[in-house]
Amino acid sequence: MRELYGFYIDHKMTQPSAMALHSAKIKPLARELAENGVLLVCTCARIEIYGEKFALTNIVETIFSGFCYKHVEGAVAIIKRIAEIAASAHSQILGESNISNQLEDAIQSVNQKLAIFYIARFAIDIGRAARDRMQFTASFNYNEIVREIVADRFPNDENLDSLYIIGSGMLGRELIGSDVRERFKGTVMVTRNPKNLRKRLRLSTDAGLTFMRPADIGLTFEPRSIVVIATSDVDGEYEANIRNAVLRLKPRVIVDLSSVPVLTEAGVGELDYVSIYGEEFLRFIVENNKHLAPKLPLLFADIEETIQTAHMYLCSEVS
Repeated sequence: MRELYGFYIDHKMTQPSAMALHSAKIKPLARELAENGVLLVCTCARIEIYGEKFALTNIVETIFSGFCYKHVEGAVAIIKRIAEIAASAHSQILGESNISNQLEDAIQSVNQKLAIFYIARFAIDIGRAARDRMQFTASFNYNEIVREIVADRFPNDENLDSLYIIGSGMLGRELIGSDVRERFKGTVMVTRNPKNLRKRLRLSTDAGLTFMRPADIGLTFEPRSIVVIATSDVDGEYEANIRNAVLRLKPRVIVDLSSVPVLTEAGVGELDYVSIYGEEFLRFIVENNKHLAPKLPLLFADIEETIQTAHMYLCSEVS
């Protein structure tokens, strides 16, 4: 087997917002890179490429242009790195569960006959198992943060207006299935194409959803509503439509969960706007990471021991 390499940058090596912006630019290259035998792991918090040296040589400077990057060399080092990522040991929110699913999605594009596929698959399983054994689990998720924000902004037992969710990706779908909706009179899914989204969600949701375009929102003020933005898939025109919609609606608070924020405080005037880079979110993250950080050495040791055990077993089988 040819020598395998990995190159990466993550949120610990640059500003998280800059990381998210660059990731959004690189992510569309996943299929092209996969066709050339390269595994791309691209999330809001990291860009990582893995493969044989000859496949990586000409693309490293392009992928990481303007950033200082690090590298790992050899199958064992790559397994260790990806396993630690899958265990959420290198996530902005330690113990979060989404990253292992994102890794799972990433390897699906790679030819399953390639060594990097088997190595990454093995590493993800190791990381997930270690996370479970060590109970390395975040004390909150985005739904719980939204729930806390709702409780803070609506402290009394007032009759609330609607919960508006912009985006039908992973975060949007989790909100639909959560108990955050219970306090609101209804849930409105905001989308470019209500008919298509209604069809996509038909089998996984109840009848308590309304589907609307941004242009149809805000015909009347709803000061006891909340808007949650759970997508970064917007162009300039759609961003303007969303901004105009919330300005008409005048909700109690706007919560922007997007890794690349769709709106800005300046853009929404005096409306209460919370983004994942704001102090309110950061307090949740700091508290969670403070709780889990002491477990990191045990988690790393568990992963290292599993890799060594597997390596010894494989060597004995070969001999």
